[in-house]
Amino acid sequence: MKNFKTIFFALIICMPLNLSAQISVKNILKNVKKSTENKIENRVERKMNNGVDTLLDGTENKIKGVVKGKETNPQKGNSTGSVNNPNAGKDAKDSPQHQIEWKRFDFVPGTEVIFEDNQSGEQNGEFPSKWDLFQGIFENITFDGSNVIYCIQSNMNSGGGIVPLIKNAKSDYLPDEFTVEFDIYFDEKSNNFILYFLDYKNQQGLDKSVANQNKYITISKNSARYPGLSEGYYPGYNSATIDKNGKWRHISISFNKRALKVYLDDARVMNVPNIQYNPTGISVGFHKTGSTETKTFIKNFRIAKGAVPLYEKMLTDGKFVTTGIRFDVNKAIIKPESMGVINYVFSMMNDNPGLNFYVEGHTDSDGDDSLNLKLSEDRAKAVADLLISMGISQNRLKPAGWGESKPISDNSTPEGKANNRRVEFIKF
Repeated sequence: MKNFKTIFFALIICMPLNLSAQISVKNILKNVKKSTENKIENRVERKMNNGVDTLLDGTENKIKGVVKGKETNPQKGNSTGSVNNPNAGKDAKDSPQHQIEWKRFDFVPGTEVIFEDNQSGEQNGEFPSKWDLFQGIFENITFDGSNVIYCIQSNMNSGGGIVPLIKNAKSDYLPDEFTVEFDIYFDEKSNNFILYFLDYKNQQGLDKSVANQNKYITISKNSARYPGLSEGYYPGYNSATIDKNGKWRHISISFNKRALKVYLDDARVMNVPNIQYNPTGISVGFHKTGSTETKTFIKNFRIAKGAVPLYEKMLTDGKFVTTGIRFDVNKAIIKPESMGVINYVFSMMNDNPGLNFYVEGHTDSDGDDSLNLKLSEDRAKAVADLLISMGISQNRLKPAGWGESKPISDNSTPEGKANNRRVEFIKF
């Protein structure tokens, strides 16, 4: 470009100029200047537009983050301390990528909580206060800023593990319809988490319809297996997949009289029509592969009694109550596992255009009354806004919050508090 300009101006200087030629030269220079200015302006405008697009993309992603998922990778830490996770979100190159799409999640939890442990108030290094030990080593630690149960050692081949501290544990405390939910962390190594449908400490010999060793499901990082009947994998994975990621999985289990369904995050990976026995209790533990140290953590464990479908409940009572819409602690950010209920409500309203709801938020009694009222209002609005964003007309939903003023259970127990932290859909 510099050489072109030099030649151009040299030619102009060398040319004999009359008045009209001088005017032509001035016009040429004026046009060159104008063209250069236009190019500069266009380039600046493109840069500004790109910056605006980037800003808008970031804002849109923050809006989408109202419903969010998490995956993390831990660093090693001691069993009685705190484990941080600076590698959150990093993926191993040999692990398949799958976009979690909770919009297809169809798990609906039971409506009455009968066991709840969110690790609130637990002390590092102590045994989990809501559980009893049958065999192994388990203790509380802090991981990624949350209280979790660290599964250090447990021989599940002989029923080792922990069992819920629950009244009348020697009897069958699982209803004919129930759900189990919890979050579990698998590190980069291979290990299996095992959930028995039998309380190994209190119920040995209670149900002899099937040998004890067959009354369990095995859950690994990307699969679930029921011995002899079914095995399923998270989308994108199979038995040959090498997955070096450390990651959290939200586990959802539904039992209906004889049928069993198991979900890993948003995907249903197992559907057994008849497990051939009656589940009576719960034991949990893990079985690691090899002698290397592994880190398996669990948190937010909940057992809930199943109920009639929400639509039928609405037809008979004019409303239905759900504890299945969950939020971050003291926030109105909806957790992704809530999408099973929200998707159900969306389908119900979409299939019945004349159906409209008051969306009412409720809290337990922990904390300040006025803050709880504001929190319940914000949570009800968050649920309504999400349904509206999915396509429900705004005039069909009226959010409201009642704070802690309308309890339906005793706030003195974790289970009672869990039942009071609810969302009600009331027909209008």
